[in-house]
Amino acid sequence: MKLDDINIAIIKHLKDGRKSFKKIAEELGITENTVRSRVNRLTDKGVLEITGLVDPESLPGHQLAIIGVKIKNMELVKKGEELSNLKGVVSVSVVTGRFDLIMLVMLKEGFGLLEFYTDEVSKIEGIHSVESFIVYKGFHLKVPYIL
Repeated sequence: MKLDDINIAIIKHLKDGRKSFKKIAEELGITENTVRSRVNRLTDKGVLEITGLVDPESLPGHQLAIIGVKIKNMELVKKGEELSNLKGVVSVSVVTGRFDLIMLVMLKEGFGLLEFYTDEVSKIEGIHSVESFIVYKGFHLKVPYIL
C-alpha cells in the first residue's frame, strides 16, 4: 500500500494513539470520516497498528536485550519469522553487517537470558551463533508489553 501525504500526516498525529479522529480531522482540514476510513484501511493492510507502548525501564524486574544472530544458511527471512514467534521477542530484523538478524527481546525475573536461550532459541534449527547486548539505559525506547 502506497502512503500519500494525508496518510503520513494522520500517522504522525497518531503518535498519541488516544487522539480523536475528530481532532485529527480539524487539525488537517479534512473530514472525520476521511480520517476514520484511512486509519481503518491502514490497519487492515497491516501498515498501522495503534497500541500502548511502555518504557521497559519502568517495569520492575524487566530488562531488554538486543541479540545479534548468525544463521548457518541464507534462509534469513524464514529464520527471522521463526525467531519472531518465540516468547519474549519484541521484534526481529534482517540486517547487514556481522549479524544476519537482530532481535529485541524482553526478559523478566524467572525468564532471563539463560531461559530465553535454553527454552526458546534452542527450538530453532540452523542458528550458528548469538551475541547478547543487555540494554542498561534506553532513550526514546518504548515497546509493547508482551510477557
